[in-house]
Amino acid sequence: MGNNYGYLPLFETKSPGRPFLIKLYVLTIFVAVCMIWVYRVRYLPVEGVLERWTWIGMFFAELWFSIYWFITHLVRWNPICRCTFKDRLSQRFEKDLPRVDIFVCTADPEMEPPIMVINTVLSMMAYDYPPEKLSVYLSDDGVSELTFYAMLEASRFSKYWLPFCKQFSVEPRSPEAYFHNEPLDDHKLYGDMKNWIKVTSKQDQVSEEIRKEHKGFSEWDFVSSRHDHQAIVQILIDGRDPLAMDNEAQRLPSLVYLSREKRPRYPHNVKARAMNALFSCIRVSSRISNGPINMNVDCDMYSNDSNSIRDALCFFMDEEKGHEIG
Repeated sequence: MGNNYGYLPLFETKSPGRPFLIKLYVLTIFVAVCMIWVYRVRYLPVEGVLERWTWIGMFFAELWFSIYWFITHLVRWNPICRCTFKDRLSQRFEKDLPRVDIFVCTADPEMEPPIMVINTVLSMMAYDYPPEKLSVYLSDDGVSELTFYAMLEASRFSKYWLPFCKQFSVEPRSPEAYFHNEPLDDHKLYGDMKNWIKVTSKQDQVSEEIRKEHKGFSEWDFVSSRHDHQAIVQILIDGRDPLAMDNEAQRLPSLVYLSREKRPRYPHNVKARAMNALFSCIRVSSRISNGPINMNVDCDMYSNDSNSIRDALCFFMDEEKGHEIG
């Protein structure tokens, strides 16, 4: 039974090493807080209105800090850590891993430059996960054709970037983060793509020559403004298509650009409404990939661990305790 992976848990919970050091630290801070209280009580000002109100203000500030500190450390008194067993997950469920839909949100091409957005998208596409079961959706609340152009370039670049990551076990898998400490000459394709996107962004519009490269640019002919436009959905890479391959003849994950409909007479509340209700993302993904596992990230939060999805699935798919986790 000990060698049968079918009976072994996918994760375990244990105490970290040397927990007494953590408790010693907490007790030390607690003694210091008590000394502050003693000091305040012993040195209550008896003269001067300003002095008394200053004392009252300081006392209540320190009292509030003490209560906050006590509550936060009460749940940290017995710290635990959870370790996953991704090898067991692969041995038991590799052929039955669920589809995963990843939603990346952006709202403003000026505050959230397209090059930053696609670095997040590319890092998600490069997860160590079966590509035919992985779909990445960019929800663009800024309805920017510059962002769509950057996504188009990213879809082309992914055909080289994804096999490069797998071949050399690249971490992190955001090109900008990886090449920050590496010579950019090692991957000239990324440097060229980055320059093209920067030049187009500075011009603040997509040239007619570029617009001819993809039929999706025609959607912007009907956009009145970022607050008044129709819904836009463009599949840049269709992972359901067996011909969607990288340059090493391996399947690519789905990549979809979408922007929900907005009209001036209806409040839209920027990204909060889009993600709280998940109007656009869930409805679109249900017709394309319909993954039972959904992951939501902001556009400036690239993945720094290509095994993150498998780590999460160890909790969800554990036969004994997986049903307790939501």
